[in-house]
Amino acid sequence: MIFVTGDCHGNFERFKPKYFPEQAQMTKRDIVICAGDFGGVWFGDGRDEAALDWLESLPFTLAFICGNHENYDALERYPVKDWHGGKVHRIRSHVLHLMRGQVFELEGYHFFTMGGAKSHDTEDGILEPGAPDFERKLLMLQRKPRARYRINHISWWAQEMPSEEEYAEARKNLAKVDWAVDYVITHCAPTSIALMENRHNEADPLTDFLQEVKERAHYHYWLFGHYHDNRAIDEKHILLWEQIVQVI
Repeated sequence: MIFVTGDCHGNFERFKPKYFPEQAQMTKRDIVICAGDFGGVWFGDGRDEAALDWLESLPFTLAFICGNHENYDALERYPVKDWHGGKVHRIRSHVLHLMRGQVFELEGYHFFTMGGAKSHDTEDGILEPGAPDFERKLLMLQRKPRARYRINHISWWAQEMPSEEEYAEARKNLAKVDWAVDYVITHCAPTSIALMENRHNEADPLTDFLQEVKERAHYHYWLFGHYHDNRAIDEKHILLWEQIVQVI
């Protein structure tokens, strides 16, 4: 069995048996995929260990793509392994980061994964901890009602957006399967859907790349998170948040 869910942000309550009773029939061969903003590798130190150990203890394999709220410095310290035809960061034996631009073959179905998104909660700036005026700026923002800011390498990472190498990797791997997959799993949506979802959304290089995939690839279903809602956009595109849906 393969299930997909939306953003976790480090809160894994939904995986407890009382909320996800299907796991009683699952084994480590079964997989739950989180569509970004996993948040389980957030501090990059021992503070992550208890939650990750608990996730490893679950009866299924938990896989996730990255979102815009991940500690990329910490993620990149984990070893890269091959898994079902694609590359993963192995966080635990059965807790896996599905890397960008990969095509995985799971139970005879092809899954294309492309994590990442541009943060929009940075209107008040991205602070640099090493800057001479960091403490002054931070204090001012803390006093400002509903301030929206991030701190570089603490609550924001430039790697939230894919690199040119990752776009090239994605196109190369899609070309290997003639741009035909069964499932697309991303964090944000293609530009046409993102702009339809919210008037505040803006096109960016990642949503434009995903629009290219939408227009060029053949796929049955596209599941994504990021926008904190649970609903079907149309017959092929599914927005997920707390829901856990079975796809296979």
